[in-house]
Amino acid sequence: MKLHLFGASGTGVTTLGRVLAAEWQVPYFDSDDYFWEPSDPPFTVRRPADVRNARMQADIAAHPAWILGGSVINWGDQVFPVFDLIVFLWLPPEIRMQRLRERELDRYGTVIITDPVRKRLYEDFIAWAADYDQPTGLSGRTIHAHEAWISRQQAPVLQLRGDLSVTERMARIIAAIKNR
Repeated sequence: MKLHLFGASGTGVTTLGRVLAAEWQVPYFDSDDYFWEPSDPPFTVRRPADVRNARMQADIAAHPAWILGGSVINWGDQVFPVFDLIVFLWLPPEIRMQRLRERELDRYGTVIITDPVRKRLYEDFIAWAADYDQPTGLSGRTIHAHEAWISRQQAPVLQLRGDLSVTERMARIIAAIKNR
């Protein structure tokens, strides 16, 4: 199974991907691990696209089954093999943004409030994430870009919209796989 999970930041892609990977005993690959270089503060240094893509291709080629989490819609059409199933996660913006604010505070602590540099990074991230649902979203990673990408895919696409539990999402994915 070559499963691709994606959606806006804060929709639960990583959580779901890790749970599924553990359940199915397959590797979980997170697009952020390829897109970003390790840095302090994190998520501030982009990896060159050719290096990112080569690393991703080498890792997925080493496994017959895997789960890829994260948006890769602009990475190139030849980077990935055909997915067996694509799963798109969507949450109402108010739920997603609240989860992101809580996650960032849990992950980094009050430094994102007290340190001027980290505060600016946090505020920029939250603004970027909120832009996802805007009709004029300028970030390039928007609901409209994701829906356009979905419309061009040959692989089956399962859309999970709403505030579903991990268990509910897993059940729907398993049902979709069985009904292929």
